Amino acid sequence: MLDHRLAPLDDTISIDDLTVAPYPIYRRLRAEAPVLRVKSVGRTFLTKAEDCKYVKDTPEIFSSNDPNTPMKRAFLAHTLMRKDGPEHMAERMAMAPALMPKTIQEVWAPLYRQFVDEYLDRLPKGEVVDLHVLLSEPIAARILAHILGIPEATDAQMSFWSQALIDGAGNFGWRPDLFEISDRANAEMDAMLARAVERVRAQPDRSALSVMVNSENPIAMSQIVANIKIAIGGGINEPRDALSTIIYGFLTEPEQLEETRRTGKWGQAFEEGVRWVAPIQASSRLVLEDVEIRGFRIPKGDTVMTIQASANHDEDLFDHPERFDVFRTKNPHQSFGSGPHHCGGAHIARRTVGAIMLEALFERFPNMTLPDPQAVLWRGFGFRGPINLPVKLG
Repeated sequence: MLDHRLAPLDDTISIDDLTVAPYPIYRRLRAEAPVLRVKSVGRTFLTKAEDCKYVKDTPEIFSSNDPNTPMKRAFLAHTLMRKDGPEHMAERMAMAPALMPKTIQEVWAPLYRQFVDEYLDRLPKGEVVDLHVLLSEPIAARILAHILGIPEATDAQMSFWSQALIDGAGNFGWRPDLFEISDRANAEMDAMLARAVERVRAQPDRSALSVMVNSENPIAMSQIVANIKIAIGGGINEPRDALSTIIYGFLTEPEQLEETRRTGKWGQAFEEGVRWVAPIQASSRLVLEDVEIRGFRIPKGDTVMTIQASANHDEDLFDHPERFDVFRTKNPHQSFGSGPHHCGGAHIARRTVGAIMLEALFERFPNMTLPDPQAVLWRGFGFRGPINLPVKLG
């Protein structure tokens, strides 16, 4: 039994504070209280990069199967995101063929290029438009619908489902209205997936739904459905928010945009964007045995929260971490996680947003400007990004 004292308890930080302006809070915590129990969230926050990586890389002590998270309630299922060991790996591998680099190269990247041309063609040159709404969100929804095996889902349906699920999964205040919305999304997804399962049985393809349904040893149908939902929940907001964040970064750092055009470092720009504002800001882990972090006892049964947003701004690893800097020499960000739960969609995001969209967008609109950077609103605690992006296309 460890004798060390518990981490200090904070009863002043609110979920609203973390939703609107978390980065100044995390900067203060890294300096003053890197291990802190936050009453409003009911979690022990870890804000240093070293501690966050340790937790993610040590699943034998820090379990993803946290019964206190809102995720199960939001998804009405026990998804692979909250599983460990062989059970987690079996479900992860069931979907893996649809996300392999070869499949991305042969199927999804060419399709995404087609969508990029179509969606950019719709944008009115010379006008002020909300690029987050007209481009970042719908194109993320469109490619994901095809990858998952539900191309009949509209962009609006995919976006609603995704937002409903992530709002529910991040509902650490357990607000009933948010769960009512996620319940409606679940009912709609269940109906569409029931039809889609019959289609891919009759006409197999390379989508995630098809490879899972038609596997020689398929996982349970309830888990196939649950894991399609988890991909909808995380598969839109990450590339959507990454794209809007990078566009904002470039338009507020025009010299970097010019240098990226000259050097072709679009992949580096993608990595910097997801470091700068991590689309998934925080993750929970259940503590399976008493453990010590920075001299504080974290008791068995506690829930720690790794704050990727803070880890990605840790001054021990990053110079000027609060600045968007495509050309920083080192970028060991944690936006795609670490350990067994490393993001399964990371390759997709890199090969679409990073390798295709950014260059195509700025080639099509080389004189794009951001008339009022202050008009861009950033929101989110568990998941974060701009919620609008009014730009003038030129």
